[in-house]
Amino acid sequence: MRLLILGGDGYLGWPTAMHFAAGGHEVCLVDNYLRRRICLETNSEPLINPPSLHDRVALFGALTGRQIEVAIGDCADYEFLSSLVQRFQPDTLVHYAEQPSAPYSMLDYQAARLTLDNNLGVTFSAIWAVKEHAPSCHIVKLGTMGEYGTPNIDIEEGWISIEHKGRQDTFLFPRQAGSLYHTTKVLDTDLLWFYVRTHGLRVTDLMQGPVYGLRTAETNLDPRLTTIFNYDDIFGTVVNRFVTQAVAGIPLTVYGKGGQTRGYLNLKDTIQCVALAANTPADQGQLRVLNQFTESFSVNQLAERICRVGNSLGLEVKIETLENPRKELEEHYYNPAHSGLLALGLQPHYLTDEVATDMLQTVMRHREAIDPRKIQPRVFWKR
Repeated sequence: MRLLILGGDGYLGWPTAMHFAAGGHEVCLVDNYLRRRICLETNSEPLINPPSLHDRVALFGALTGRQIEVAIGDCADYEFLSSLVQRFQPDTLVHYAEQPSAPYSMLDYQAARLTLDNNLGVTFSAIWAVKEHAPSCHIVKLGTMGEYGTPNIDIEEGWISIEHKGRQDTFLFPRQAGSLYHTTKVLDTDLLWFYVRTHGLRVTDLMQGPVYGLRTAETNLDPRLTTIFNYDDIFGTVVNRFVTQAVAGIPLTVYGKGGQTRGYLNLKDTIQCVALAANTPADQGQLRVLNQFTESFSVNQLAERICRVGNSLGLEVKIETLENPRKELEEHYYNPAHSGLLALGLQPHYLTDEVATDMLQTVMRHREAIDPRKIQPRVFWKR
């Protein structure tokens, strides 16, 4: 398979590129270091600063004998991306190339504008590049469970059948995102669905929950192949933040009542899900939506688990409740379907005590790099 991975420098993109290359596929990854730049601008640098893409690719090649092509450029620039798709002729285009932080998107006008322009610009450019130069290419787009919000009904897998006044039809499940970032993901889905209907593209939209973890089979080859690991309030996902706070002796910051419930998955399972989607592509003219998570937790449940496991390692972990900086329901019904990827063969890695212990011990080796100033909320939805 020939895979073009947009956003190949990111937390998910880099391990995905290594996974497919290690499997013998032909991989080209694309990035413009936008996430690294925003992290620097917001004092949100990751716990572990990885080498440049060229250096990481060279190291990966030396260790495995597998080559990865690197293209540095802005995927929202249609001329750049169009030329790359025309030359590379991918069988699969994996789209990670978006500003991924809900808090950053709510920071101020400039951050909101960048999020809107970048995220929709990349999706639009990718759609047109594929339509014009590789119409049989399968687009695998990383969406988010956050598109759905927290409705007071069961969340279906992408689609819902509605009966109204004696007639019935099937629609995309209603979206009600809780941040501008998540709203751009909703608009991505609408754009993709329009071009699937109109031009017969083949698309899989993966509605992913928050991801945690540092390790995959390929990152274990050498510490320098570790992916970007953020622990701050802007780019750090909640499990990664709690693990780092536990190691640093900073109370785990639970926002509001802590009843916010989401579906989570291990970094290894992100890679597994993308591979399953790529290996079983959607049909031409199909928008296939798969809910991508393995288990659900409330914020309180996550905090209690990290606290318990951390204390067993002698870390003396405490939990602190803060005024919620976000505008969200803190107690709600949450029952999303997620059978599609299991049917394709997903073998989940669950958040066991052993997994939490491994994460804590890994972060403990980098304890001196933790900056406590990056932990407390710096972005407030309501101000």
